[in-house]
Amino acid sequence: MNHGCIGCKLCEKVCPSEAIKVNSIDKKAEIETSQCLQCTYCQKVCPKDAIH
Repeated sequence: MNHGCIGCKLCEKVCPSEAIKVNSIDKKAEIETSQCLQCTYCQKVCPKDAIH
């Protein structure tokens, strides 16, 4: 996750494995890599290209 995250939650909404959660404190997305399916849906919807 890149520091460009704006906490919009678009990635969280499209993640089929619910591997992404937006931290309620700093409003940044966090990816649980062990749950990630590598589908790239999150990358496609990120308006800031913050997911690599």
